[in-house]
Amino acid sequence: MSGHDRLYIDGRWTSPAGSELFEVVSAGTEEIIGTVPAGQAQDVDRAVAAARAAFDSGPWPRLDPAERGAALGRLSKALQARSEELAVTISQENGTPVAAARLAQVLMATMTLDYYAGLAPDLSLTETRAGMLGPAVVRRRPVGVVGAIVAWNVPLYLSALKLGPALLAGCTVVLKPAPDAPLSLQLLAEAADEADLPPGVLNVVPAERDVSEYLVTHPGVDKISFTGSTAAGRRIAALCGERLRRVSLELGGKGAAIVLPDADLSAALPGILQYGFMLNGQACVAQTRILAPRARYAELVEGLLAQVGALKVGDPLDEATELGPLASARQRDRVEEYIRIGRDEGARLALGGGRPAGHPRGYFVEPTVFTDVDPAMRIAQEEIFGPVLTVIPYDTVDDAVGIANGTPYGLGGSIWTADVAAGYALADRIEVGVLGVNMFMLDNVAPFGGFKDSGLGRELGPEALAAYLDHQTVNLPAGATVPGV
Repeated sequence: MSGHDRLYIDGRWTSPAGSELFEVVSAGTEEIIGTVPAGQAQDVDRAVAAARAAFDSGPWPRLDPAERGAALGRLSKALQARSEELAVTISQENGTPVAAARLAQVLMATMTLDYYAGLAPDLSLTETRAGMLGPAVVRRRPVGVVGAIVAWNVPLYLSALKLGPALLAGCTVVLKPAPDAPLSLQLLAEAADEADLPPGVLNVVPAERDVSEYLVTHPGVDKISFTGSTAAGRRIAALCGERLRRVSLELGGKGAAIVLPDADLSAALPGILQYGFMLNGQACVAQTRILAPRARYAELVEGLLAQVGALKVGDPLDEATELGPLASARQRDRVEEYIRIGRDEGARLALGGGRPAGHPRGYFVEPTVFTDVDPAMRIAQEEIFGPVLTVIPYDTVDDAVGIANGTPYGLGGSIWTADVAAGYALADRIEVGVLGVNMFMLDNVAPFGGFKDSGLGRELGPEALAAYLDHQTVNLPAGATVPGV
């Protein structure tokens, strides 16, 4: 068992304000695998004070961007040295099959940090423009202290999405892990300590919702970056709005995989399955609605059921496992309730719907497929966050577009077709922030985020860096030259 009794604040491992511990339970065995301190308001006060001092009077925001980039590179290397420990820890925490955890949970996180480290040498934060009277100097300055709140489903990667651009910009950070999956971010704190970040630049305080709200409203915080549910995002947006505090929100999704009439199903179905059941369905970008042309509906359903039925469900630490357990009993209960709702609404439960045989312990739900789904049903409108696919028929491509856009969400999606040019043209009509043709991915070079109820702002790419920078204009008189230029 991994027992932690200290918090990483101001570059040191310090005793928490209280004695309460979060007990972290294995998704696969329901056994306690570790403990971490439950952060209190006093711990947030200390963490924000450390971040505030590091920003206001420390060296970090005053370093050349290349020096901050080098520190990000060191952090990435320290995480890479722990890659197997991180993958196993995350797999235990939230049920991600360990083979997938190495790639989607750990490698993607280090690649993101490396991407922002790679931007640093060429990063210019000052621009001189010819003004109406004299030079206008536009500076991009770090926004300040960032409260970064991450969800339990991809804890390390979500942290990297925030730390990469925030730290490169010169911000300091208080990172708030979810109580369900804090162990991997204790390892992140150890890596940060090894990477020799200045004291106060990164502080890690796991906490419950009330303490999270305290961080959101803390007067020493300049910006909140949150990844989680839309309901929690609305609350955070309201709190930040009252304070005119900068906020970025990456929220829920209900992605659609649009299968066009000319798609090669033998090539498309494995990809559709991969993106529908990614992270056991516990992914905001999972494409859990499959839109199938009515003329090929039976063919698609037959092929899909065969492939879903062949998935290996089991211990997330087994290298052969393709679908692991859900992260918690609470999450399993939620998914099972949606399966009940789908049956009550009149959808046909074509496969799964129960708990798999042979797994008396662990938060397992069978991979589940509903067919004959009406787009207005709750299982086709609401984010389930589990291994549940809905197959929805459509008559024309216009119908498919209407169904794809007909939810409150707009985060991710995909189009499957033999004609990539046609898929690209159709993408312009789909209201999501990230869409793939015959694939799906989050690319470090391009912005990730959503439309509608899927959030505000963007992560990844240079666009994410911009979210952690403010603009300052300095106007000089006619005939003046800009010092140092």
